[in-house]
Amino acid sequence: MLIPILLHTPAWVYALFAALLWLGGRQLRDQTAPLWRVVLMPVAMVALAVYGVVAAFGQSPAGLGALAGWAVAAALLAALVLRRPLPAGTRYDAATRRLHQAGSWVPLALILAIFLTKYTVAVALVMQPELARQSLLAVAVSTLYGVFSGLFVGRALRLWRLARRGNSAAADGDALAA
Repeated sequence: MLIPILLHTPAWVYALFAALLWLGGRQLRDQTAPLWRVVLMPVAMVALAVYGVVAAFGQSPAGLGALAGWAVAAALLAALVLRRPLPAGTRYDAATRRLHQAGSWVPLALILAIFLTKYTVAVALVMQPELARQSLLAVAVSTLYGVFSGLFVGRALRLWRLARRGNSAAADGDALAA
């Protein structure tokens, strides 16, 4: 059953997957970049997650609960991540207005998780459209999108907070490296 699904997947989905792999793969290396560029990816990933919620459940009666599940999960995870220290080596140079970050596998994992969730839900809804009307599924999937969004938002806010303070030193490392 997997082969027909993959054969009927539009070509643009494969192109998007390749682009996301490339983008996430770049995060594996240390990088120095302006704050706006560092925050751009989290904004794009949150937009993709919200689009996933709206596209899958926005037209169904479960849509409002789905958006609420997304918002609650995103806010909770963002708050939790904000409490974590920045990874070792993360610093902001106020003179050049650039952030330095160590490479991390976390962005790649989150990008792939969002993409695979969106793809799986889309396939499931094509095969069984009535699933979009199931409130429990809508809230569960949307909450998962909210978890991903909250992780991205929290990580971006930690960097923004560092830049706003103008600190050039970083805090200790953590599992959710920036």
